[in-house]
Amino acid sequence: MSGTEDLLVEADRLAAELDSADPPTLLDVRWRLTGPPGRDDYTTGHLPGAVFVDLDTDLCGPPGAAGRHPLPDPAALQAALRAAGVRAGHPVVVYDGGDGMSAARAWWTLRWAGHTDVRLLHGGWPAWVAAGLPTSTEAPTPPTGDVEVRPGALPVLDAAEAARLAAADDGVLVDVRATARYRGETEPIDPVAGHVPGAVNLPAPDYVAEGRFPAADVLRQRFAAAGVVDGRPVGAYCGSGVTAAQAVLALHLAGRPDAALYVGSWSNWVADPARPVATGEQPAGSAPSA
Repeated sequence: MSGTEDLLVEADRLAAELDSADPPTLLDVRWRLTGPPGRDDYTTGHLPGAVFVDLDTDLCGPPGAAGRHPLPDPAALQAALRAAGVRAGHPVVVYDGGDGMSAARAWWTLRWAGHTDVRLLHGGWPAWVAAGLPTSTEAPTPPTGDVEVRPGALPVLDAAEAARLAAADDGVLVDVRATARYRGETEPIDPVAGHVPGAVNLPAPDYVAEGRFPAADVLRQRFAAAGVVDGRPVGAYCGSGVTAAQAVLALHLAGRPDAALYVGSWSNWVADPARPVATGEQPAGSAPSA
């Protein structure tokens, strides 16, 4: 089982670590799906020593048929992480604007790339500010890191694997989008509404609130309500693999480090018109969301 202390760090503990002789590398990954870019927030104020990393251009590949936030090219990711000062074997802490989504995708990407010592600042920037801790407008220039990107350290699903998991009696594919999007009643971003046939719906607010996760036993109960039980393979998807990365983090906290991410998610699924689309309620026989 994954320990919370290995995945999340509270603001006061992080402040003490940053004040130590060998602080963790700190990455600011604030991001919005729409609206002003996260770099604007970073320029206005950030945690002292934090380096800004762009989710869209540094941590993901170019949008296209593979999805709106596909896997990055390993060489490009390595260059971006080294420019941000990420060192082999050295701890990294990531944070965002508070909802925990882009930070979770950064956490997932570094873990997928083989960098194991990565934690998320629980509650993000708002938690740091609420604790009255110091902020900065100075953009540091860290020494170039030496991290080696080795893809594949966390499990991923492509469209065919996601379809098989959703159809399997002994597996579960969790769609963490809002219920109206899952049902196909509305689709504000992608060109087709609905869900992967056989997937079950567990909207993100059912297991995380304002970027903060409940205790592990509560998470286990909420995922169990969607059919996620020990011994049953599980994967997650959303619109483009960002919110679903947060679901994978929640599953790690709940003791399921085997949880797979369908990185392309719905934006990849609907890129091929031959793929089937389901609408309406949960599939017959599935557990309802919590």
